[in-house]
Amino acid sequence: MAKLWKRMLLPLLLVLLMMPLSSCGKSVADRDILTTAKTTNTIVWGVKADTRLFGLMDIKTGKIEGFDVDMAKAITKQILGSKGKAQLVQVTSDTRVPMIKGGSVDAVIATMTITPERQKILDFSDVYFNAGQSILVKKGSPIKSVKDLKKGTKVIGVQGSNSVDNVKKAAPDTTVLQLSDYAQAFTALKSGQGDALTTDNGILYGMSEQDPNYIVTGGTFTKEPYGIAINKGQKPFVQAVNKAIKQLKQNGTYAKLIKKWFGDVPGFSLKEVE
Repeated sequence: MAKLWKRMLLPLLLVLLMMPLSSCGKSVADRDILTTAKTTNTIVWGVKADTRLFGLMDIKTGKIEGFDVDMAKAITKQILGSKGKAQLVQVTSDTRVPMIKGGSVDAVIATMTITPERQKILDFSDVYFNAGQSILVKKGSPIKSVKDLKKGTKVIGVQGSNSVDNVKKAAPDTTVLQLSDYAQAFTALKSGQGDALTTDNGILYGMSEQDPNYIVTGGTFTKEPYGIAINKGQKPFVQAVNKAIKQLKQNGTYAKLIKKWFGDVPGFSLKEVE
């Protein structure tokens, strides 16, 4: 009789042990973000730490600073109140989507262009920054625009960024070198591994500010509207973020942050991004 009970209890115990594991796994990515944020008084943001002007790690302080970071903090307080906390988690172009889908972050604000392909798996906020893809070259370069990227030239891009696909379409004969982040990409350009670097103009302006020997040239050849990426099934949170962005533009906070980060950048126009 005892042996019979053991045989009956063992499968039941296995089922009971598996149930909490599966439910916990589901809750991480599929929990209601807005409800959780209000309960914890915190929103977890994925931000870049390698992109000057938008999200860059300050080596001295260890803090990530930039326009995207300030926007994340401002949106958090707009949604949760003055005591709301924005928790920052470092992401790259390659890790943004997996970290959203896995529930590691609530939202990503990291120079992420709204594209039809991304909208199939993610939801996006309203546009908060209208960027456009351009190229960065060393002063004196014969390359003046994307049209000069021909056979025999090499352009550097970043993995996980749609700028790589865009430049392949715009300049199909050029060779494209893909690196893991913008810091590596800019270092590669300066060391002569490529003739040009391509990504969104706002990011390139940050690089030219860092080293005036490199300039943004040729205008833009695509439209790259930045949105805040959020996992599917989080409509209340998306609506709250959109409301916050609208309020920040109405109360002047958005304009102040644009001026703070881009006001002194040569060639930058506020009209381009609004």
